[in-house]
Amino acid sequence: MSSQKKRNFKIEAFKHRVEVDPKYAEKTWKILEHAIHEIYNHNASGLSFEELYRNAYNMVLHKYGEKLYAGLVTTMTWHLREMSKSIEAAPGDLFLEELNRKWADHNKALQMIRDILMYMDRTFVPTSHKTPVHELGLNLWRDNIIHYSKIQTRLVSTLLELILKERTGEVINRGLMRNISKMLMDLGPSVYQEDFEKPFLEVSASFYSGESQQFIECCDCGEYLKKAERRLNEEMERVSQYLDAKTETKITHVVEKEMIANHMQRLVHMENSGLVNMLVNDKYDDLSRMYNLFRRVPEGLSTIRDVMTSHLRETGKQLVTDPDKLRDPVDFVQRLLNEKDKHDKIVSSAFNNDKTFQNALNSSFEYFINLNNRSPEFISLYVDDKLRKGLKGVSEEDVEIVLDKVMMLFRYLQEKDVFEKYYKQHLAKRLLSGKTVSDDAERSLIVKLKTECGYQFTSKLEGMFTDMKTSQDTMQGFMRAKQHWILQMAQP
Repeated sequence: MSSQKKRNFKIEAFKHRVEVDPKYAEKTWKILEHAIHEIYNHNASGLSFEELYRNAYNMVLHKYGEKLYAGLVTTMTWHLREMSKSIEAAPGDLFLEELNRKWADHNKALQMIRDILMYMDRTFVPTSHKTPVHELGLNLWRDNIIHYSKIQTRLVSTLLELILKERTGEVINRGLMRNISKMLMDLGPSVYQEDFEKPFLEVSASFYSGESQQFIECCDCGEYLKKAERRLNEEMERVSQYLDAKTETKITHVVEKEMIANHMQRLVHMENSGLVNMLVNDKYDDLSRMYNLFRRVPEGLSTIRDVMTSHLRETGKQLVTDPDKLRDPVDFVQRLLNEKDKHDKIVSSAFNNDKTFQNALNSSFEYFINLNNRSPEFISLYVDDKLRKGLKGVSEEDVEIVLDKVMMLFRYLQEKDVFEKYYKQHLAKRLLSGKTVSDDAERSLIVKLKTECGYQFTSKLEGMFTDMKTSQDTMQGFMRAKQHWILQMAQP
């Protein structure tokens, strides 16, 4: 092995002085500046984008990125100011169209410029903490076009005027509105919100405040609710067609406040058309519309529940205390059942089977049924009538429906022991006279009572059936023995 020391060789790049033309940066920028002008002037077809990209690349490579970036800002700003003059000069109906056309031109130009300056965007911009080319183009458009005072004021007023026209039945160019709205959103959430959404919501609140006052003076409750519902749907559709989706919650809140929340009490208490009138006349569509609109605002559903509860308690009180209606116990109970069926249907059909409304309904029935201390006796008499003759020829399914309704009234009773006393008397008479239409129906009701109140409540009732069965078995045994004795005595 050689003892000669190893030599370390280092290969270095050949050093030579690269001379750069002192006017290189200016000449190259002039080429790029001319290209940007041509792009904005719609003459880009004759440009060599490969050559332009190489020029921009070399400027950055030779440390002229700052000059390139500053020149871009100056050139784009000049063109945007020229565009602003054209937009400002556009006559009324063509203002938005010109703005939309220039916005499309700027976006197209911006895409080409970004492609040419891609290397600058990737290297110089991040290291020098500059704004990327595309974002820069949007910011310059915002500052020189949208926030140019003469355009800014005119833009907002034009958009709001068109929306007002649409609200009053005119047809507008929704496609154009969509493009302008999207432009504002592309410029950033704050631009859309401050330049359009905020004044839009303010003007809308004023519009619906005035319109709701006009409607409340000339419409009945049902008509007013239809108009409010239609306005809500229109605003939601407007958002879906040409506004930012996040605007929906805000504009619907405006409509809800101005058209519903501010007039709730007057609507529910409207004479001859308010909530009570709807309940009395089974106006399911109007009730459903009121429920769906009022649920959108604070205290809306509680307002409906309170009025419904007050009405139910008042009408129920009249029903159970009117002497004329107490003469026929069966008719009395049937009226209660009819009222319950009526309001059950309202809760299920119009109030979305809302548990809070069902609870209010149950609470009201419990209140007024117990105002009459004869209610337990009358319910027992109703059962007695049905099991003696009223259920004759009725299917088992319909029998169960009737018994379930009886149990529903039974649950409302506070003095269930009074019902038990009368029911025991009436059951005994039916069993002894043999006038019950169905033993199965009798037993079914006792099972329901047992499930509801426990074994002790029905033990005596079940004992009566057992006693009757024992009595029948004894009698049948006696009759068989008697018949057997007669036959034996007849034999010689």
